[in-house]
Amino acid sequence: MIQYEELIAVAAPHPTKRVAYGPDPLQFGHLWLPPDPQAPPGNRATIVFIHGGCWESEYSLDHASHTAAALATAGYVVWLPEYRRLGDAGGGWPGTFDDAGAAVDFVRALGETEPTVDTTRVIAAGHSAGGQLALWAAARRRDASPLPLIGVVTLAAITDLAAYGAALGSCNASVTPLLGGRPSDVRERYRAVSPIERLPIGVPMHLVHGELDPIVPVAMTTEFARRATAAGDRADVTTITNAGHFDLVAPQTPAWSAVIAAFQGISPPRV
Repeated sequence: MIQYEELIAVAAPHPTKRVAYGPDPLQFGHLWLPPDPQAPPGNRATIVFIHGGCWESEYSLDHASHTAAALATAGYVVWLPEYRRLGDAGGGWPGTFDDAGAAVDFVRALGETEPTVDTTRVIAAGHSAGGQLALWAAARRRDASPLPLIGVVTLAAITDLAAYGAALGSCNASVTPLLGGRPSDVRERYRAVSPIERLPIGVPMHLVHGELDPIVPVAMTTEFARRATAAGDRADVTTITNAGHFDLVAPQTPAWSAVIAAFQGISPPRV
């Protein structure tokens, strides 16, 4: 299993461009375009990939840059947003969620300036805490005018905030400060953003998880998929043997082929 230290040991590749989606210094993202920019406009699916890191400011989008670059090489347009996290001014509730939603919806603006960005075929995706934010963003159909999505791909996603926050572990302790209290204190906040409490999500989902993940248990994904299916969602699950938490965002690992297959199952880059 690859470790986080190995993931960040290699210098982050450079994106096509950096774009601000809001006035705060952390409201920006990296845009990655496929290697063939001469391709006809509007024929590339767009992935909004939300990075993980326990919703903590210690972990920036840099560690997901190899993931974004590899997805772009596979033919997708990739929008990798940064967002305010715990430890940042305005991070936590509600700033982290405001930023995630704004970053997803900003694809509309990207489509106005980048002809290769297809705003009609947008996939939300994320790793770990970013997977929680991607699922929450997809569930916003009940809210005011969110960007329509065609599906979600999650990699070792945290899907049940109450259960995860009640367990022991490295990221688990971040849930209470993220939401400003325990479920008994701020129940409505958990109901608003915990993916398992937002079912049905309403779009096809492909949930990928490493069998040996020590940070987010694979049982969290399988239980979420079971309940999502019962609620009427399409929720495909891929469990990767001998893979841990970070293998899923390391394109050099054997797990990467399953990650690409999950995205292609929602939509190929070209149609």
